[in-house]
Amino acid sequence: MKTIRDVFFNFHQGLDELYGAHEAEAITLMVMSEITDISRAKLKAFPEDDVPSEALENIGSILAELKTGKPVQYILGSTEFYGLTFLVNPAVLIPRPETEELVEWTLETVGSLQLAAGIEETPLRILDIGTGSGCIAISLKKNLPDAALTALDISADALQTAKQNAVINEVDVEFIQTDILNQSPLTTHYSLIISNPPYVTLQDKTLMHANVTDFEPHTALFVPEDNPLLFYDAIADFARNNLLPGGLLFFEINEAFGQETVELLANKGFINIELRKDMSGRDRMIKASL
Repeated sequence: MKTIRDVFFNFHQGLDELYGAHEAEAITLMVMSEITDISRAKLKAFPEDDVPSEALENIGSILAELKTGKPVQYILGSTEFYGLTFLVNPAVLIPRPETEELVEWTLETVGSLQLAAGIEETPLRILDIGTGSGCIAISLKKNLPDAALTALDISADALQTAKQNAVINEVDVEFIQTDILNQSPLTTHYSLIISNPPYVTLQDKTLMHANVTDFEPHTALFVPEDNPLLFYDAIADFARNNLLPGGLLFFEINEAFGQETVELLANKGFINIELRKDMSGRDRMIKASL
């Protein structure tokens, strides 16, 4: 038998050089908790306990995959976002903590507006552009059950995963396959539009870890070096035509283009534009209205 301490030692040996000791520790805890169904706190508190034999059968193959740089979330097939479980695979981006912050900001804003307007207001219509795994749309629907949620993506495979996630999390979201860079067939008017679109430039790519650039979907990540705000420009134009008066637009953004994105929105007639930093102090979110 192997103890929990033994497994952690093996994972550190295999992963520290690739990820660094701190991230390797976090990955090991995630894997061990998932395959043993033991809480992370208990794993840390009782390192001399034996690892269940059925879990040991999977540990070697998981470690081998991790050594290739494949993200642990893809290996396990799921991840947590905003307190919910989401299936993930190479067709969708792995949800990030900063996107949770965007969801939190959106919910705070909607809650304040509803409180000010009274609860008899017409239910919200919300559109999520570039939904991927569906993490934003599904999290919003879970917390705003009376809102009507629609989510778009260009990828049929991503939408298939998002639909599965809606079923798992027991919410009703309308999913539509379309390319926001082309003329959209949508004529509905929305109370709120939210998007975490592609925003990584080729220059950014050189600074990113291989477990992102080699495994996550490039169509959901990268934009041309000479047009980094390509999607923000297109989505802002769409929002001008499809937001209700006073409607809200929320973006996750590239931290290097915060002021440029603010100016783009201002030039298109948006008002009350707010640029917000994430928990790491980086410009990562924008809210604007018409």
